[in-house]
Amino acid sequence: MERQMVNNDGFINGIALPHQLRYADFSLAMQDVYDFLFDVNTLLLQKGLERLEDAIRPAIFTGMVSDMISMYLARHSRALVVNKYPNGHPDLIVKNHYANDSVKGGTLGVEIKCTIKKGAAVDMHSNREQWLCVFVYRPDKNTEPIINRSPTKFIEVYIAQTKANDYRRNERGPRGTPTSTLHKDGLKKFREGLIYIDES
Repeated sequence: MERQMVNNDGFINGIALPHQLRYADFSLAMQDVYDFLFDVNTLLLQKGLERLEDAIRPAIFTGMVSDMISMYLARHSRALVVNKYPNGHPDLIVKNHYANDSVKGGTLGVEIKCTIKKGAAVDMHSNREQWLCVFVYRPDKNTEPIINRSPTKFIEVYIAQTKANDYRRNERGPRGTPTSTLHKDGLKKFREGLIYIDES
């Protein structure tokens, strides 16, 4: 079982980060996720069980990675904490700015998303002006036998400020929940915030 390591040569310098975030915060947070997955999957495989990536549904795994990266990024950052409001927005908020570090819909902070889609096209619940950070990860779901699969790795990280008019509304059927996605021009602008790439 291989332990994934952050490629610190993959960081793209020169992009101003919000709320006193540092490139080192991203590196440490990603490595924390890698170390967690290595420890858990090593134990699972020793017991003859499947890796976490193979044992749970992809959407659940994506949500778990998103929660972990939010927690670890908050742990290493100087000014951000996890929003304590259940399903509150954004995921990370400026420390001590909101009562009990909890807000249903705040403006100061960073929304965190994870996806397997290269280029960071993700669905949101609504059009918002916000700092958006998207981690693109790549799981190995094909190598056989499973014991030889490569560890999950982050291949792209983007962070940029988006405006409400950067999104298009995706209407759903009577049972679906409407979502918002960055439209073509909005996504192009957002991708200028690429701060990490690891295609190795």
